[in-house]
Amino acid sequence: MGKKTAGDIVFEVFNYTIMIILAIITLYPFLHVLAVSLNDPYDAIKGGITIFPRKFTLVNYIETLNYPQIPWAVFITVLRTVVGTALGVLSSAMVAYVINRKDFIARKPVSIMFIITMYIGGGLIPEYMLMRGLGLMNNFLVYILPGLISPFNVIVIKSYMEGIPSDVEESAMIDGANDFLIFWKIILPLCAPVIATISLFIAVGHWNSWFDTYLYCSSEPKLTTLQYELQKILSNAAASSQVDYYSNLDPNRTMKVTPHSLRMAMTIIVTMPILFVYPFVQRYFIHGMTIGAVKS
Repeated sequence: MGKKTAGDIVFEVFNYTIMIILAIITLYPFLHVLAVSLNDPYDAIKGGITIFPRKFTLVNYIETLNYPQIPWAVFITVLRTVVGTALGVLSSAMVAYVINRKDFIARKPVSIMFIITMYIGGGLIPEYMLMRGLGLMNNFLVYILPGLISPFNVIVIKSYMEGIPSDVEESAMIDGANDFLIFWKIILPLCAPVIATISLFIAVGHWNSWFDTYLYCSSEPKLTTLQYELQKILSNAAASSQVDYYSNLDPNRTMKVTPHSLRMAMTIIVTMPILFVYPFVQRYFIHGMTIGAVKS
């Protein structure tokens, strides 16, 4: 490599400066929310907190997680996320594989049908009546079955599969492999980047969902999710200027937190699991989305 010119140095300085500014703009809101959630609730009312707590405390998290329903809601949310993501990815990949096959006669009509459903929906009331008619009210399956196959996910996976040479499948068929074996042993491993991408999409959707719990399972405490329980806490907090909770350390003493501090603590609670998962799928996520976007 030759010696850097003045133009190269100016470009690098400008580039690094812009990247640092964008990083600060991106990270500051999250660090501010984290600082407020770790700060004394009444001290936070004064304002002036940036990215470091002024009076460190864990009371916001302790009192938020003090609800007896929270541990079971966490279990239901994790179970829903794991089961829903696994079945959703597998179902979408299987449909994408079928409509990507050139020997599937109805591939074009089926593809058009999927695309139409992305723009036209029945609405909330027909959907509610359908769930009730299927007997899915207060049923764990209401979290899984309605979103089992997503047209968007199917199209993304199909676009990725189009880049796999057909010679791979033909060679496997010559060796005696059937369609299920080809799909499971060849197609799925080759689609690892787009599978990881779709898995992240589905997992985030299941983890953050609370409205379906409100519609279909609000009367069954054993099926409520973490986000629904946190939303109830926040609604109760917003109804008054402060919320009184009984402390875990002293049942006779109430701990007072503010709705604003509760909101910040809840934001961190629901965000951290996804932040821990994202680094493990980041390289697949970027690769899968890039190829899917180009082919689409």
